[in-house]
Amino acid sequence: MSAADQHRPGFLALELDGDGAHPAAWRAARHTPAELLSGERIRSTVLAAESAGFHIATFSDGPLGGGEDIGGRLDAVQRAAFAGPITHSIILVPEVDTVYTEPFHVATQLASLDYVSGGRSGWLVAAEGTEREGAAVGRGAIEGDARALEAAASVEVGRRLWDSWEDDAVIRDVNSGRYLDVDKLHYADFETGPDFPGPGYSVKGPAIIPRPLQGQLPVLAPAELVADGLPLGGPESGIDAVLVTAASAEQLPAAAAQVRERSQGAVAVIAELDVVLDARGQCAAERVAHLDAHTPWISSRARYAGGAEGLVELLTEILATADGVRLHPAVLDVDLDELSRLVLPVLRRKGVLVPIEADATFRDLLGLGRAANRYETVGN
Repeated sequence: MSAADQHRPGFLALELDGDGAHPAAWRAARHTPAELLSGERIRSTVLAAESAGFHIATFSDGPLGGGEDIGGRLDAVQRAAFAGPITHSIILVPEVDTVYTEPFHVATQLASLDYVSGGRSGWLVAAEGTEREGAAVGRGAIEGDARALEAAASVEVGRRLWDSWEDDAVIRDVNSGRYLDVDKLHYADFETGPDFPGPGYSVKGPAIIPRPLQGQLPVLAPAELVADGLPLGGPESGIDAVLVTAASAEQLPAAAAQVRERSQGAVAVIAELDVVLDARGQCAAERVAHLDAHTPWISSRARYAGGAEGLVELLTEILATADGVRLHPAVLDVDLDELSRLVLPVLRRKGVLVPIEADATFRDLLGLGRAANRYETVGN
């Protein structure tokens, strides 16, 4: 995103994982535990987020921790794909691992998601690389720069495969009996280099489905991966948005400004914020204390705990330097209701949020425009 766009209205994303960010959130949910993994639960939460006016819904993934309050989740891409046909404006962004998943399959799944959502999709890059995850596929733990190299390779494969079909490769020529113009399909020809930390691999391509509706899905990554070496922006590799956190909510605006300055406006900056609001006659601190009595809430993200009015002020301040904010509600059923009634309507009246546009793409929201195809030759 260019420097000229710094002060335009921002957007809000909402994490829809499980019953909320707090590990004991299920104890305060408005449904039975058995309903958590049902299609109706996915439908109700994503439609509630869309109705509230959120611009983006994200879906976390990865292994769940142990303990008494074990959550549950379905595959992130599957949840996003389920939500695609039943929504009209909200962007759907699943978290997908880049270390222990096959890049070809990831690119295919995400391209398919772009079709079922009508171009309202993106990719939240994950690269945890823990020993527990590695053991599931016969690999060891991956740390630091190695995680960034794994992520960069996976993103590059995805981008090449998305470009491997030109936009007009499907011709459906009845007279000649040709469905495809094979001259407009291209090999990805990717191979990991000698410094690659894991087992090397190559991807020939082309993709098995046409180019996504957006051409290239926007790619989001956490700031720690960028710090470890994942490249920022670029037409052929890198990312389009950085997720930024801080030790406290008050430090988030400065953290967002630092990333913007470092990237020279080449990427969107999205601040990460845990949220627990006064609700149901309880102050936020009491709500957290009640849940913490079962399982303490340990999070690396900044946290806001308090009333809706204070959150409005904080989000207004953050969106003066960041392009967007991703909220992680402590208890989805409780905090989403407060957000939809007392926070988002006020932010819209203040002109802080960009208007919702039905059927707009994620690239539209980020102001990216349609991506050029690296393989397309002038005059084709």
